[in-house]
Amino acid sequence: MVHLGKVPTDKDVRDSKVMPELKDLNLSDVGQDEFTSSVYGSRFAAQDLPRHEMPENEMSKEVAYRMIKDDLTLDGNPTLNLASFVTTYMEEEAEKLMIEAFSKNFIDYEEYPVSADIQNRCVSMMARLFNIPTHDDDTNAMGTSTVGSSEAIMLGTLAMKKRWVNKRKAEGKDYSRPNLIMNSAVQVCWEKAARYFDVEEKFVYCTPDRYVIDPEEAVNLVDENTIGICTILGTTYTGEYEDTKKINDLLVERNIDCPIHVDAASGGFVAPFVNPDLVWDFRLEKVVSINVSGHKYGLVYPGVGWVVWRDPEFLPKELIFNINYLGADQASFTLNFSRGASQVIG
Repeated sequence: MVHLGKVPTDKDVRDSKVMPELKDLNLSDVGQDEFTSSVYGSRFAAQDLPRHEMPENEMSKEVAYRMIKDDLTLDGNPTLNLASFVTTYMEEEAEKLMIEAFSKNFIDYEEYPVSADIQNRCVSMMARLFNIPTHDDDTNAMGTSTVGSSEAIMLGTLAMKKRWVNKRKAEGKDYSRPNLIMNSAVQVCWEKAARYFDVEEKFVYCTPDRYVIDPEEAVNLVDENTIGICTILGTTYTGEYEDTKKINDLLVERNIDCPIHVDAASGGFVAPFVNPDLVWDFRLEKVVSINVSGHKYGLVYPGVGWVVWRDPEFLPKELIFNINYLGADQASFTLNFSRGASQVIG
């Protein structure tokens, strides 16, 4: 399981020593300029890899590689992992491109303009895939890459909350109790977004015979403090598509000003190809933002997601920061800053 790491006390370190009987073995040190070709015929075979403190002496790169590699054999095999919903295979050419981009800091658009341009091309392709109305000359959709759909959802939630806050302030109304409507079976990143950003979670609970959001119940939950409704295109537990169109139609019918964010992490790269007539995306007027995972059916190794907004109206400008210390003026809307370009290139 993924967990927060506990820093061991000195007592924990003493109690965790492995094979204490080896401490009395007289194994001569390898000279500074010597290379030990046989890892397990060297003194390192009698030592545990550093665990708590940085070691006093160096270890040759060959030995370090071999010992860490062997440690990693205790991990599971990604090819056999059917539980984490991520891509486990990419073509050799794609892997080479990713390796060559490892050292590029993607946030530095001025230094790596082609990498930034590849991101922009991807955003454009996805926006069109999700039926952004490009036939309208006034269309001004925008989007960005993220570290998976979790960051994309965080950004989408922030944008909805800030837009709602601005509207409430302009009306002279209280803006201290925002809420977000979602299915009780959402992926945990939605609960994180709500709690991290002080947004009340209003759940439409599943029933023994329904595992997706109920459109009528969802719209009935909307009140003056609702920042938006989350619908899921491919739920975590069953893969079902929630009825975004029905929710949109109910909002329009009742003249309710409430945006919809579609979590298309799983289905965004599936539905447009296998069921193009399914209406769930920017063809619906209430859908203002969509996220999708590049590392699910986008066929890229873990670490990339995308989010697209219909119009700058739904992405308040105060959330976008302008920086000038990387060589030129550039805009930034991310939860992190430095990150490698390899996932975007992939």
